This record gives sequence, C-alpha cells and structure tokens, in this order.
Amino acid sequence: METGTTGATEPADGVEDRSADEPLWTGVRPGLLAVRRLLLALCTVPPAVAAGVLLGLFAGPAWALFALLPLAVLAWGWPMLGRNWRSWRYAERADDLLISRGVLWREETIVPYGRMQLVEVTSGPLERKFGLSSLQLHTAAAATDATIPGLVPAEAERLRDRLTELGEARSAGL
Repeated sequence: METGTTGATEPADGVEDRSADEPLWTGVRPGLLAVRRLLLALCTVPPAVAAGVLLGLFAGPAWALFALLPLAVLAWGWPMLGRNWRSWRYAERADDLLISRGVLWREETIVPYGRMQLVEVTSGPLERKFGLSSLQLHTAAAATDATIPGLVPAEAERLRDRLTELGEARSAGL
C-alpha cells in the first residue's frame, strides 16, 4: 500500500488500520477520459493521414511511412491518458480540500477552506457535450493549481456552493 497518499498506515501484521479521520477519496468521471482520448485522436489521426497522402504523392511510398509517427504517439498516449485519469481524485475534509493527481510525479494539493477567495465552475463546448464541468479554486497564493476536472455539473455546483459556504465561515474570523 502507498504510504502518504491517503494518510493510512499498514501495521506489521498486514491488516490495514483505517482511522476515522482518513479522507474519503472521490474520482473524476469517465467522460473526462473520453474527452482527452478524443482530443488525442483528433490531434494525431488527421496529421497522420495528411502526411501519408502528401508524402506518398510527392516523395514516394517509402517516405509515407513517416506518417506512422503520429499513430505511434496515439498508441503510446492512449494508455497513458487512462493512467492519468485514474490518478485524479479529491477529498473533502473538515478544514480543507485535498486534490491528488499524477502518475510519475504525484501532486497533492491541500486547500484550507479559509484561504479560498474564489470558486469557479467552468465548462467548455467539448466538456458540455460530454456532460462535464471543472471546478477551479483561487487562493491568495499565485502558485495554487487547485482544479478538479471531469465533474458532473450538478456535483461541481454542489461542491462550489459547499466550498464557498465553508470558506466564508472559516474566513469570518480573519
């Protein structure tokens, strides 16, 4: 078991010790993976076809094999996007919001509710087509990258309202 990711420890006897204050992680929707794979296919297949046709016509059939390079990127990127999608998750705790992401370089962002200044829900045209929204948190720190992509719009709005309410309650004493 990974130590440090969820805060749980594994005792020597192999039985997991789950404490009451361990966060309950929530993953992002599968539609996010579909959107990202669609974008990957749109960025690799048309250039491969165009390169194959143009190189085949003007440089010869041997040069047309270079059209396989974008398809190799597609074949490599497809499973990598799946791994990245599985790494995105978030957890609501009593005093802060945890956002975890990354495969090789794990990043865990902790945003205290009292530090939140703005909570945005955004949804681009492709996200709307797949029924998704993104939640972005803004704090006083310029380097904060607290974004949760791939949420159902109702969940994003619920989370926005809850985080705004908790942020106002926690910052009232400042």
